[in-house]
Amino acid sequence: MARLTVTAHPLRSRPIAALIAAQVVSSLGSQMTFLALPWFVLHTTGSPTRMSIVLAVELLPIAVLGIPSGSVVAKLGARRTMLFADLARAPLIASIPLLHELGALSFPLLLLIVALVGVFIAPYFASQRLILPELVGDEERVVAQANAVVEGAQRATALLGPAAAGLLIATFSAPVVLYVDAATFLCSFALLALFVPSQPPVPQAEDGRGVLAGIRFLLRDRLLRVVGATALVANGLGQMLTAGLTVLAYEEYSSSRVAGAFFAAFGAGAVLGSIAAVRIVGRYDPLRLGATAFVMLTLPVFALSLELPVPAVMVALAASSFFGPLVNAPLIGVLTTRTPEALRAKVMTAVLTTAMLAGPIGMVLAGPLLESWGPRPVFLLVAAGQLLATIPFAVVAFRGDDVPQPVVEA
Repeated sequence: MARLTVTAHPLRSRPIAALIAAQVVSSLGSQMTFLALPWFVLHTTGSPTRMSIVLAVELLPIAVLGIPSGSVVAKLGARRTMLFADLARAPLIASIPLLHELGALSFPLLLLIVALVGVFIAPYFASQRLILPELVGDEERVVAQANAVVEGAQRATALLGPAAAGLLIATFSAPVVLYVDAATFLCSFALLALFVPSQPPVPQAEDGRGVLAGIRFLLRDRLLRVVGATALVANGLGQMLTAGLTVLAYEEYSSSRVAGAFFAAFGAGAVLGSIAAVRIVGRYDPLRLGATAFVMLTLPVFALSLELPVPAVMVALAASSFFGPLVNAPLIGVLTTRTPEALRAKVMTAVLTTAMLAGPIGMVLAGPLLESWGPRPVFLLVAAGQLLATIPFAVVAFRGDDVPQPVVEA
């Protein structure tokens, strides 16, 4: 398959620049909705439980369709999958405020719409990572650096998006933010369609056939089994943290601006972490770097269980999120280059599906726990659980010589 090879910095390529621009636009809208949707549900229902149900239902299709979607990505290719997902999600997101204005948005209908939006999460996220080797080649450290650059651009939107959403919600309303998100999907579609070249799908090898090919590969690889289990627990607890921050801002501060500030602090830390990741992922062993950052990511979360002023909460969130890119960039680089090209679509969707399977469970549990305990005890549960979940991965990562590469038959 013909490839576009970037010999200098990954950003010095028009397709990469267009890809990053598309990701920034789309992610900016999604980050705004990340706050606007739960705020909309809290405002219209007054129920943290219903809010958590909506967020869980959005993630639920990943559990059902995430692994089969790998076959779709493998058949269509990463770019076409992203185009289709952008084009489909725009009218779905826009329908929420439109139906609300018309007085036709029942709670069951809202659940149906967010579930349809969730159908595209796993294949879109997988395609975001799969498209990079098509543009920069297969060298592990280059792919890791490209992932760091793309993630840094996306993380910048996590700084701007929630803060902008908080202001827009306070000035206008949450439904206005949802309209903005719908428009960003259309902008992303246009950038990808016009400036990112199409690559033909990779022919499927014999061992890559079947819906469960990605799962079979993961089960043969001890390292990836441990990574999947760690990601499963960490993501479920992370969803509980997200729900808790929204409830904390709503119940204790009654301010969408405070909620936006919390999530903007997440984004600020992640932007700095992404800058660090671009500079250092090529200098250190990716597994050990990722494992160390994973442990460091959990420690600031313990501070959230204390009664802190808003600035201190923001510092703790920023400190935690700083290490997120230092986890993701090297590990995604390892995952991508460790997997045969013909299996990458199915393995990537399998890993993302595994990581996100606990999301709906975490959200469903978060609502009742937040109502009965309040946010701070939930934050303590999250911190302790995430720290325990990182230990098996850290042990395997620092015993790198004991982790053989999987044997894949030609």
